[in-house]
Amino acid sequence: MSREPGAEGAFEAATGDGPPFTGNAEQRSREVRSALDGLRQIRRLTGGPDGAAGAVPALWERRQPVRAVALALEAAGLTPSAVDSAGVRTATGYRVRAGERPATAVVEWLGPPGSGAAREETGELTACAEALGRLGWEALLYKGPRGRRFLEVEPAGKPAGPAPS
Repeated sequence: MSREPGAEGAFEAATGDGPPFTGNAEQRSREVRSALDGLRQIRRLTGGPDGAAGAVPALWERRQPVRAVALALEAAGLTPSAVDSAGVRTATGYRVRAGERPATAVVEWLGPPGSGAAREETGELTACAEALGRLGWEALLYKGPRGRRFLEVEPAGKPAGPAPS
């Protein structure tokens, strides 16, 4: 189970399926920057000799795409959705969930009933795709059943790091 962003303990990027953030925004911003710096360091240290170090997601990100994509979105200053203790959506924003294929994630723009999230989704998902593209993720916009749009996200290029065994 993931913890509330900003609570004591290990850092977890906001996926949009957790409780609303109620902590210190400045502290959370520092945590997000630190996590993104750590991710960039992983990319730099595991990058191959082809010069792609840092340009594409590392193997760690490919193994945990929901966490990596959520970090990229939160670091870009995009707003995550949130749910209450009963699982009812309470805030409008992005939601990241696992994709159907390995190393993929799905990003949706969700909100409480009547929030207008459906009207905002194309523009907001475009902003999400741009933020992800800056960190080496490819995001394609699709229209799903009931006409709702979503992004299918996958790592661009070859992974940074040694070949999987």
